[in-house]
Amino acid sequence: MAASKKILLVEGESDKGFFEEICKKLSLDASVLVAPPIDLGGTHNTKGGVSNHLKILLPQLDDGQISHIAVVVDADYDQNGGGYQRTMANLTKIVEPFGFVVENKSETVSGICFKNTNGLADLGLWIMPDNKKEGMLEDWIKSCVSESEQELFQQAVQAVDQISTPKFKPHSYSKAEVATWLAWQKKPGQGLYATIENKLLNDEYPLFKNLEEWMVKIFP
Repeated sequence: MAASKKILLVEGESDKGFFEEICKKLSLDASVLVAPPIDLGGTHNTKGGVSNHLKILLPQLDDGQISHIAVVVDADYDQNGGGYQRTMANLTKIVEPFGFVVENKSETVSGICFKNTNGLADLGLWIMPDNKKEGMLEDWIKSCVSESEQELFQQAVQAVDQISTPKFKPHSYSKAEVATWLAWQKKPGQGLYATIENKLLNDEYPLFKNLEEWMVKIFP
């Protein structure tokens, strides 16, 4: 791995496609590798897989194999053993032995930044959707749907809500809503990357701008 490699560690393939488009938008695609654990030699693409593989990547900052690391994971839900506080505590516990300390615990709206006591580059963390609430990437997307797409998106929300016997679990409603909305676009079946590629979101919304500012800060 090249000494200048910058890695954005994500949970899975859908997240990878989405953030690759974000990197293109910010002209970071040539310098930042967006990858889920399996792409980097990990065992499984999940939130737990991210935590496990982060422990492998962190020592590579010390020996220079990697220069920058950022992590994006879903907060998920308290009732399922997740939630923002648990997620934050778990990842903080992993990075602290490597000299990383949260920059300002009270200001996480614009993303989380860990400063390093040994002079290494800042480590970034974004807990979807907004570094405070329960949820996932799809909830972030829902908060950024453009005005021109709102009518169609609300129809998708209503369609999902009217399913008499949904097979998915209650915490997956956001995934179903976004997937339904994307299925009604000009090219049905595209992944989350299409929300960026096809300009379906409003990049002037605060949550969108906060994410972009965080990425530019972590990957200067």
